[in-house]
Amino acid sequence: MELTAAHWMYLIGTCIIIVTMLLRQNVVVPSIIVTFLVGWVFTGSLTVGLQTIFNASLIAAGELFNIFLIITIMTALLHSLKSLGTDQQMITPFQRVMKNGHISFWTLIFVTYAISLFFWPTPAVPLVGALLIPVAIRAGLPPIGAAIAISLAGQGMALSSDYIIQIAPTLTASAAGVDVSTVADRAFVLSIITGITAILIAYLSLRKWILKPSIDHLIAWEKLDQSAEQKNEANEMVDTNKSKYSLLFAFLVPLTFLIIILYMFLAKFSGMNASVEGGTGAALIGGASALLLIAASMVKNFRSSLNQVSDNLIKGFLFAFKAMGPVIPIAGFFFIGSSELSGKILGMNAEESPSFLFDLVVSGQQFIPESTFIAGFGILLIGMITGLDGSGFSGLPLVGSLSGALGTSVGVDPETLSAIGQMGSIWVGGGTLIAWSSLVAVAGFAKVPVMELVRKSFFPVMIGLILSTLIGLWLF
Repeated sequence: MELTAAHWMYLIGTCIIIVTMLLRQNVVVPSIIVTFLVGWVFTGSLTVGLQTIFNASLIAAGELFNIFLIITIMTALLHSLKSLGTDQQMITPFQRVMKNGHISFWTLIFVTYAISLFFWPTPAVPLVGALLIPVAIRAGLPPIGAAIAISLAGQGMALSSDYIIQIAPTLTASAAGVDVSTVADRAFVLSIITGITAILIAYLSLRKWILKPSIDHLIAWEKLDQSAEQKNEANEMVDTNKSKYSLLFAFLVPLTFLIIILYMFLAKFSGMNASVEGGTGAALIGGASALLLIAASMVKNFRSSLNQVSDNLIKGFLFAFKAMGPVIPIAGFFFIGSSELSGKILGMNAEESPSFLFDLVVSGQQFIPESTFIAGFGILLIGMITGLDGSGFSGLPLVGSLSGALGTSVGVDPETLSAIGQMGSIWVGGGTLIAWSSLVAVAGFAKVPVMELVRKSFFPVMIGLILSTLIGLWLF
């Protein structure tokens, strides 16, 4: 297969983006520039090259808008629950069982994982940090132990699978051109393997530092320096006035999500109902969350509920675009490498659509060792490299595209490679090993140095990723 100048420009652009990530710089600007250059070089038209910048982001936004919408609804729901004090009510029962440091460690793991699956770790960190970390420290768990528990369970295990909202598997599978539900299922298994391994290793290394319960631990911890912003966040979480309906929604919200999860599992494994997979599962959760959002706003203040719902949705959209907005131009560049979307971006018929990435992999196939081992760990390494920007999500289109193009040539399912790459990208960049990621928030609430948290987490996470990759290649 003869490669054109546009193919080489696409390859150079991909390398530039990876190097930019290695240098810990934002890759939005390089993505826009190389998208323009690919469009210009391929068509020979400066005008079309300029249009390619806009079209690539437009197509990417259309492909990913369902992700933005579910983030918006879930964030709006959380704001509505906070106004009722329901968020604190949902946490209170766990405070009664945290009798010692050992139980506290596993309680933090369970609560953080459960909340992060539904609301992502971003809102879970201030909620768990403000309400449960002080209880855990009083019970004898060292602050670094609390920070490790929250980061590994939330930013690591929950976010890397993203099994409920399915934003991460949708990004990866869309770029790979494979089924979202298959990638989600395999990523869920790999996330559990990675998470359990990392958490067990971390727990064993922390056991000797766990002390007997004492109020002195909490007094000493509270004297540590904390920024005014973090104090305000913590006070806001603690001082929320509880509504008389807070207890009702503390039961109603988890019960609703539990029913949906049971229905999804029943539909998937029993065949009694229509299967709920991929986007349909996210739509089901999104629709139920929207009704809960309306109900929570109405019981708070019926007369102002219409404005409250609108205000909370605006907050949700602001958060969604702040968190995911930079992904759009990045995804636009990698989508131009797919034959399914490149035609729409370049404004040509589907029959004439180029497939830059696939052509490059086919041309270089003779130089790629046909080894499942090398392919699996190669994708894992690429995923980890893309996570160096501190996002965890910006590299998913890249690992997905590479997995889709490389999978069949090395005898590994593209879905498996996609799940492995997703693990590497999110576990590293999502907030367990990168100090300039959301890990800073975890360290701030626990009042520990963020670099110490990175060092303590590095060995457990790396062992977990290596083990899950080996098992994934063997199992799938």
